[in-house]
Amino acid sequence: MSSNEDASAAPASAIAPAVPSPAEQIPYHRLARLRPKYRWWRMLVTGVVGVALYVAILLLLIVPLVVASLLVPGWGAEIQVLLTTVQYFDLDRPWLFLALVLPLILMIPALLLASRIVEGRGVGLLSSVTGRLRMGWLGRSLLLALAVFVVYFAVVLGVAAATGEAIVVDFSHPALWVMVLLVLLLIPLQAAAEEYVFRGYLMQLVGGWLRHPAFAILLPVPLFVLGHGYDIWGAASVGMFAIVAAWLTWRTGGLEAAISLHIVNNALIFLLGTVSLVDANATTGTPVDLLASTVAMVVYALLADRWAGRLGIVRTASRVTGAGVGSGTHRLDPMLHG
Repeated sequence: MSSNEDASAAPASAIAPAVPSPAEQIPYHRLARLRPKYRWWRMLVTGVVGVALYVAILLLLIVPLVVASLLVPGWGAEIQVLLTTVQYFDLDRPWLFLALVLPLILMIPALLLASRIVEGRGVGLLSSVTGRLRMGWLGRSLLLALAVFVVYFAVVLGVAAATGEAIVVDFSHPALWVMVLLVLLLIPLQAAAEEYVFRGYLMQLVGGWLRHPAFAILLPVPLFVLGHGYDIWGAASVGMFAIVAAWLTWRTGGLEAAISLHIVNNALIFLLGTVSLVDANATTGTPVDLLASTVAMVVYALLADRWAGRLGIVRTASRVTGAGVGSGTHRLDPMLHG
């Protein structure tokens, strides 16, 4: 047999180089479409199931407390305080802070369990494009947020002192360290819970339907604002916070930078409140407050985005498409396991 005949008899796959399938890059707000059971309506069902689970969890906590308030002397009066107060940050009653924050924290198990039940594997995609919370990036962004907001609060307090406002630090309250401990233990979980719901679930709910990130960033903002009972300037600041946190989530491919911003903002307000430097129960603001907080948040967001780029933080998930991949299918990476 001639050499020409050998060449003609060889299979095409032996002489043609393999062409890798192209990979579509999926941004954070579109990650719901990578879930194995994705349908346009499933995330709506996740929300309904999540609310039902959340109410069930709350009832498991509230019913025993109500029974105890009927049996234990003095508890009834304290429950009445809980039901009527709007001042949840009270050094005389640290448990009020616990009553404020714990129900928010419980949104995490309700959401994650509902997501697993309704949508199957891939719950980790609520955290980031890698299918998990990237702890290294979370730690770095936490340090960055702390640096930016320490400067921010120092400037705010410095300007207040320079304009004649009395700045008095009070360490005298006996329950101060109890409150500090509660803040340090609970605020990270509270902040994470709100981010998973408002920047995680809601962004991916909208992103499953609408491709452009602006919809996923902006449409959940009114719901976040309504969850905070502030005046118009305070509400505007909360709305700006929601926009910055959502933009960061989209840009960095995960919740970590937004969680860090939320933790540091809330923790510093409450910690400064324990020593009477700020009013942690305040629900009002001013145009100056809005401008100053916006500058701080935008500076943090730009620095975090730039740092994420330098660190090589993964911003999108890959889905294999094109030749060799069946219609309507995609490769399920190990991040979807669990």
